[in-house]
Amino acid sequence: MSKIGKQPVELPEGVTVSVAELSVEVKGPKGILKRATARGVKIEVKEGKVLVSVNNTSKQNLANWGTTRSLIANMVKGVTDGWEKQLELIGTGYRAEVKEDTLVLTVGYSHDVEIKAPKDISFKVEKNIVTVSGIDRAVVGQVAANVRATRPPEPYKGKGVKYIDEIVRRKAGKAAKTAA
Repeated sequence: MSKIGKQPVELPEGVTVSVAELSVEVKGPKGILKRATARGVKIEVKEGKVLVSVNNTSKQNLANWGTTRSLIANMVKGVTDGWEKQLELIGTGYRAEVKEDTLVLTVGYSHDVEIKAPKDISFKVEKNIVTVSGIDRAVVGQVAANVRATRPPEPYKGKGVKYIDEIVRRKAGKAAKTAA
């Protein structure tokens, strides 16, 4: 039995969920999200709650049960509050700016790195903090990962682009090894 799958998803005011054969659509104040669902999972909307259950207890259906419930909960949160990831630029001369819907990063290369925002994603830059926000959690996470991949943090000086809550494990340099 899935502990997560059994829990109902509460629908806030202004959010509607419509269930088709193999898809779920969530509408809210920030937009509309649509997602395909697994075959063995049954979704019902009752009294302002979304209930997820399984048709039979095969191993795959039980595995999809909690996942489907979590995906629906993420969709509901996305259309009401939205999702955001924050990244920090660490390094001398590293900076970011937003031009229309493109993030322009200066991170130590001979050229600027430009990242175009997909649909429903927005960038915001304050000092050395880049905020990626949108309604779809997976897309926000992927865009943030693409921004981080432009210059991942290196372990000797800690320079690069890292998530705000990421801890970079530092290594001792060559000089520290020979002194010991």
